[in-house]
Amino acid sequence: MAAKLKTKITLGVAFLFTLLLLVGGTGFYYLNKSTTEQRDILTDNYETLEYARGMLQAMDNWSEDPKNKKILFEKNLEGQEGNITETGEQALTKQLRAHFNGYLSRPDSLGLEAAIRNDISGIMQVNLTAIDTKNKKFSQNSESAKFVIMLLLTICVLIGFTFVFNFPGYIANPIVKLTEGIKAVAGKQYGQRIHLNRTDEFGQMASAFNIMAEELDKYEHSNLAKILFEKQRAETVINSLKDASIGIGKDGTILFANLQALQLLSLKETDVVGKEEKKLHAQNDLFRFLLDNQGSQPFKIVVDGKEQFFNKETADISNEEGSLGRMIVLKNITPFKELDVAKTNFIATISHELKTPLASSDFSLKLLEDERVGPLNTEQKELVQHLKSDNQRLLKILSELLDLSQVESGKIQLHISAVDPKLPLQRALESVMAAAQKKGVELKKIIAENIPPVKGDEEKMAWVLINFLTNAIKYSPENTVVSTEVSHPGNGNIIFSVSDQGKGIAAEHLQKIFDRFYQVPGTGKAGTGLGLSISKEFIEAMGGQTGVTSQPGLGSRFWFSLPAA
Repeated sequence: MAAKLKTKITLGVAFLFTLLLLVGGTGFYYLNKSTTEQRDILTDNYETLEYARGMLQAMDNWSEDPKNKKILFEKNLEGQEGNITETGEQALTKQLRAHFNGYLSRPDSLGLEAAIRNDISGIMQVNLTAIDTKNKKFSQNSESAKFVIMLLLTICVLIGFTFVFNFPGYIANPIVKLTEGIKAVAGKQYGQRIHLNRTDEFGQMASAFNIMAEELDKYEHSNLAKILFEKQRAETVINSLKDASIGIGKDGTILFANLQALQLLSLKETDVVGKEEKKLHAQNDLFRFLLDNQGSQPFKIVVDGKEQFFNKETADISNEEGSLGRMIVLKNITPFKELDVAKTNFIATISHELKTPLASSDFSLKLLEDERVGPLNTEQKELVQHLKSDNQRLLKILSELLDLSQVESGKIQLHISAVDPKLPLQRALESVMAAAQKKGVELKKIIAENIPPVKGDEEKMAWVLINFLTNAIKYSPENTVVSTEVSHPGNGNIIFSVSDQGKGIAAEHLQKIFDRFYQVPGTGKAGTGLGLSISKEFIEAMGGQTGVTSQPGLGSRFWFSLPAA
């Protein structure tokens, strides 16, 4: 079984500790040996020399104090007899004892004194020779110990240095390789592999890393293939769209543009997809127009020398996590525009052609009413009156259709000037006075003081006011009041309003009241549903706005505003 990394580290530390113990133990051994040898020299030889010196001192001047000299000599001799350590020292000591005993009986014997001194000198010489021999041996042992310690220390230093130099790398190098591998995988380099010829934890980690990288590589390639497939499918779907479509991410990057959009932009896919919105905004006029134009009106683009009309729609792209961006769709409405122009021309032509015979028949009806042509009986007069009413209604419808054709064709002829607000109001009131009197409706006029002139077309302003007043009279009960008001709220606009006391309009119909051909359900009144729509077109063409406020049972208030001159 392979040793674990923890075991290897423990063994490495134990190895260093063993080297430390070996060097320390060897040094301690030789130091202790040296100390022992020195102590032996002191104990064995230097004490003998001290005893010999004491005995020589006792022999000196023996006659002066024989008693104390004897005691001193005996003491040192006994010490010497107990410290015999060298070869030949025992015989000399015995000989010294014999000569000393003889000297005690004959203290005046010079021969014995000389023999004693000669014995002491012999003992000293033996110990001095032993000291010299031991010193030489001690020196040799010291040199040997120094050599052994230095050799051992050198070996341990070399081994320790090699261990210290290699062991951290043994631990750190796999970590470095693993770190590099992890960074490579983090950078999506899934082909990265780590090869460690080891069976410990690092080897296991390397094997696990290689397995992980291999699985990630498989997953990446499978995902990449899937993503490429989905990308191709999405591009196919986008390019199959009949409408020009451009996708913009929330970071302002162009995500896609189908073939129709590229054709309109006169750009290649590589010039659009992946580019920044701001950069393309500065380089392409059409793209800049699509981003800057927030209106919903159709616009014209010349493609291959032919005029085409488009509507722009903007849709948000989002998922569960939130917004991903937006998509601009250009709907080609050229066929519808052509049909609309044909319809407008047809309406204008038919309306103009029908207006002439209707005007002629209206003149004929007036002649029939003239007594000079011939008297009519009561029934004939009623028939003529019915025909005249129908004729007037048809003429009004044709006039509205002609006005509508002008609006749709963009050929509204406006004569903008500074107009006194009282003039179009007075003109409108005079036009509807007969109808109001016939129904018993009182017309009330309110004009603010010091009101400035209004910037607009007097005839079109009067037309709109007549339309508002006609509707107010039509939907007002008898014997009620229809109020007209001209005000100047101080925001640079002049406001014209017409209020009635009719049954009002429900809230769900207010937003559609100015749409073409729209009529509030349940009114029971005949009409084309074009008057309010044409009024709105006229006012907006003059730079103004229209609106209505109403509540069921409380009447309605129609208004329009134009800038002051």
